[in-house]
Amino acid sequence: MTDIRPARPQDAGTVAEFQILMARETEDLELDPATVARGVSAVFTDPSKGEYWVAESEGRVVASLLTTYEWSDWRDGTVLWIQSLYVIPELRRQGIYRRMYEVLKAHVQASPRLMGIRLYVDKRNRRAQGVYASLGMTREHYELFEWMK
Repeated sequence: MTDIRPARPQDAGTVAEFQILMARETEDLELDPATVARGVSAVFTDPSKGEYWVAESEGRVVASLLTTYEWSDWRDGTVLWIQSLYVIPELRRQGIYRRMYEVLKAHVQASPRLMGIRLYVDKRNRRAQGVYASLGMTREHYELFEWMK
């Protein structure tokens, strides 16, 4: 059985390791471990930055994701953004992300201040898009533009 829970500060090392693995796998990008460790720790130090959630199986963290916050004046509430999702390779396609999503969705439904969940996905990642669609998430009419330093 996999338990889904908010991450604790003692999970920071595992979460940081997952971020490094994810960047390597999805974008062929090597991240600086010290920078990632500081970035992950910053979320635990300042909860306004977001919240990590983990999936734990047999006492081991096997997946993590970060939720961040978007204020919606149209909805007078907060939308959660799912970011930095990582599931260890040997446990993929076993419903771990589905369970994490269900827990987050129940969290949003139970809170009058939370309005919904959003995420972004690489256009080439058809498998992930299929997973998100199977959970009832829809493509919306927005295109993502960005400028990154």
